Amino acid sequence: MSKRASAKYKINRRLGVNLWGRAKSPVNKREYGPGQHGQRRKNKPTDFGVQLMAKQKMKGYYGNIGEKQFRKYYEEAVRRKGDTSENLIELLERRLDCVVYRMKLAITPFAARQFVNHGHVQVNGKRVNIGSYLVKDNDQIEVKEKSKQLAMVLDAAQSGEREVPEYLEIDHRAMRGKFLRAPKLADVPYPVQMEPNLVVEFYSR
Repeated sequence: MSKRASAKYKINRRLGVNLWGRAKSPVNKREYGPGQHGQRRKNKPTDFGVQLMAKQKMKGYYGNIGEKQFRKYYEEAVRRKGDTSENLIELLERRLDCVVYRMKLAITPFAARQFVNHGHVQVNGKRVNIGSYLVKDNDQIEVKEKSKQLAMVLDAAQSGEREVPEYLEIDHRAMRGKFLRAPKLADVPYPVQMEPNLVVEFYSR
């Protein structure tokens, strides 16, 4: 198992959930945490512990975003009009690496970020190699012509693990799609329960 995959699955075991709904996740067999103390009985979590877990789960799901960057998303969500937790979800779902993952052009959020960073993706005809780039409504996302036959892209497109959500449009033959609109929390196909309201509570303490 690669170092990247090992670290990714460690997130699953630490949080005790199959974060991306993958059949390969070790949580399916071992629900306790990693390491020699992973099987110790856990005390009932405090309110702070519950909020922290909600934040860690959301950061982990989107490819283990760094704390500094994740806090910036929260601050931007607060600044915008409307419900802060819904704004936070919208910002995260507009990330280019997330859009690539949602369109089934990569098998995991980690693979999607790497795919973008290596320059395989174009937005409105221009190459973008920044995973955190925020996509706008009706932006066209396309895999670069030379990259359309890569095995990892074809495998992801044919995967039956998940479906493409309704706020995106994708033609897997052309490897081209569109970000139609910003999703609400209820629109996002999370395999586990996400609680952005607890994330907001954590940061607003």
